[in-house]
Amino acid sequence: MMGSCEAGLFTEIDKLRAELVNNVEVMPGCQRDEEEITYREILSRIENVILGIVTSLSKDENPVLALPNRSSWANVSFDSAIGLQMNSGSSVTSIRSDSPSSVRKFGQILKIFLVIYKLVQSNSYATKRDIYYNNTQLFGSQKTVDNIVDDISCMLKVPRRSLHVMATSKGLISGDLCYLEEDGTRIDCRSGSAAVAVSSNIGGIRNIVSSAKFVMIVEKDATFQRLLDDDFCAKLSPCIIITGKGVPDVNSRLMVRKLWDTLHIPIFALVDADPHGIEIMCIYKYGSVAMSFEAHNLTVPSVMWLGLLPSDLQRLRVPEDALIPLTKRDENKLSSLLKRPYLTSQPDWQKEMELMRQTQVKAEIQSLAAIAPDFLTNIYLPNKLRYGGWV
Repeated sequence: MMGSCEAGLFTEIDKLRAELVNNVEVMPGCQRDEEEITYREILSRIENVILGIVTSLSKDENPVLALPNRSSWANVSFDSAIGLQMNSGSSVTSIRSDSPSSVRKFGQILKIFLVIYKLVQSNSYATKRDIYYNNTQLFGSQKTVDNIVDDISCMLKVPRRSLHVMATSKGLISGDLCYLEEDGTRIDCRSGSAAVAVSSNIGGIRNIVSSAKFVMIVEKDATFQRLLDDDFCAKLSPCIIITGKGVPDVNSRLMVRKLWDTLHIPIFALVDADPHGIEIMCIYKYGSVAMSFEAHNLTVPSVMWLGLLPSDLQRLRVPEDALIPLTKRDENKLSSLLKRPYLTSQPDWQKEMELMRQTQVKAEIQSLAAIAPDFLTNIYLPNKLRYGGWV
């Protein structure tokens, strides 16, 4: 069925691609300065921080570290070409060495600076997990290490990969895609039944080969596995599907960005029709406050919302027992999303979210199975893609 009308299937997608490519040519390219930062420059920036501490001590003053505040909306601005980016004069949090409440954190930051300095100097790499196990007593939890590495990356204005710190990926990818890892390993994502783990070193990926017409971001692993089981990539070939298994890790976001930079094909998001799903899609498209300092490498403002749209629930007459009432928490999340700076440029998204607020219901992608078990793969997605049902 797919083969005979394949040309018709991609007409709207090809139109969207032409539009997106045209916009890319019009917009000045965002300079990606990651490659320009030499290892000497990184070492020099760390040395300057340490020099500041030594200078304070030599003057009999208590050293203080100033970390950019990565959790405040006041520190970010919205640029439609980049997403959420950190302002240059952002407020900072002072980590004092003479305060009982922050002296431990001061020590943790210095320890991680030491580890990073040695890694960059010796051109070796470690995972955030390695750093945590280097001194579990000092750090107390993996989350402490994760946050401090991002704080240091923000403070030095250096992408985390350039600090030689890797993170284990949780994302999966499948479809019409082959590439080489930095060490020369050839990765083939075309096996229909099994997905490939997203690389831990996206910066090192080269020789990407793909004839995919589009990339589809899938919010949840369960939906992603269902699409694999239903052989979605073969039915709607050629395409690529990727999941960050919920809130995406940095590697999944870097991979989506890498695919956009390399292939310039439409990127669609398939998320639950609920505030949480919408927020996850916004992270891929516009970024997050916490990682706004690295927006240039992480965001893909061209992402389109394919589904599940609140308006789809009415249009498809999804059975009422498959719908879930909005909770107070959902309503608060929805209100907070509607106030975000990037939504003013998305009237169609606003309309969908207002409809959710009005109907007071949400639905998971799996709710489509209440219409028919194979409805998602065989009817919903092919029709959406054929007739341009994205916003």
